[in-house]
Amino acid sequence: MAELILALDVTEKKQALKIAHACAPHLDAIKLGYPLILSCGLAVAEELDPLDLPLIADFKVADIPNTNRLIAGQVFDAGFSSLICHGFTGKDSVQACVDVAGDYGGACFVVAEMSHPGAPLFFHGGAAEKIAGLAMECGADGIIAPATRPERVKVLRKIVGKRKILSPGIGAQGGDAAAVAALADGIIVGRAIYEAEDPAAAAEMFARVRTG
Repeated sequence: MAELILALDVTEKKQALKIAHACAPHLDAIKLGYPLILSCGLAVAEELDPLDLPLIADFKVADIPNTNRLIAGQVFDAGFSSLICHGFTGKDSVQACVDVAGDYGGACFVVAEMSHPGAPLFFHGGAAEKIAGLAMECGADGIIAPATRPERVKVLRKIVGKRKILSPGIGAQGGDAAAVAALADGIIVGRAIYEAEDPAAAAEMFARVRTG
């Protein structure tokens, strides 16, 4: 059964907390990215702590190793369970994120391929496969692969084996939850839940779909 992860990409704290609390019974984790963190700060993680759900910091960290270490340390000090980084920066930069995650008992996921229409321009032609292989060499807990292109998830699964694949792009971007839930370990849903008239009902629906 794939986990259901809410991408909470709203920018207003009160709204974010309301949605998170309403949807929590149907979720396995919450992913926070720049929209909410730049608006509310890392401290919003503390306010979500009562939900007792793992928090994923989706900052797609992509810098030199020392900067990556500093960012990762801030993330885990704030109470996050996982961090997402980019892999195109190379082995030393990815390794820095993986190592800090390990020091904190957390997880690190590496973006192998993104879900938007423009992604294939640079992520195809073997690049995504190379990044997925690099993530495995570094000891990452898993990769990010696109729900909008299930065939690519299948290809990348052959590289990562039993390590986790989290798959964004469900709903608003066109990814099919049921199809991808059979291929990935986690489906990431954002706008289709938080922009719904009833976010809790939408989350419940996706929770049912991902169980098959």
